[in-house]
Amino acid sequence: MKKLMMITMLFALPLAVQACGMGEVTPEGYENADIEHAHQHWEQGDKSAIPFQFLDVRTVKEYQSGHVPGAINIPIQELAKRIKEVPTDKQVYVYCESGTRSAKAAKLLAKSGYSRIENMGVGMSGWRDHGFPQE
Repeated sequence: MKKLMMITMLFALPLAVQACGMGEVTPEGYENADIEHAHQHWEQGDKSAIPFQFLDVRTVKEYQSGHVPGAINIPIQELAKRIKEVPTDKQVYVYCESGTRSAKAAKLLAKSGYSRIENMGVGMSGWRDHGFPQE
């Protein structure tokens, strides 16, 4: 009976994850965010069923040149020291300009116990290319 239950769970879990809209978890412990999904979540704002936060890990100068509205800025070089500023009770979309720094940041957050981390791999350049709003 236990064996049957285990087999059922192995097949049901991927379907449940897919139904929730969650992406594949990387070996580092975070997910890679789909830009369209991240934007839809941002558009829902406070009406979203899942609270979220965008985290910009670029430099202050890069952040000031344009960022996802409402994003907090903690440059990757400061993230380890300022990690407590990242909410633990929200879905966190991490981004940089093109995805390299954000992948490192997502890995650090996952290693630090954060469980709802998504790396927006196309970064701010992808956000701009899609014509999404920025501040």
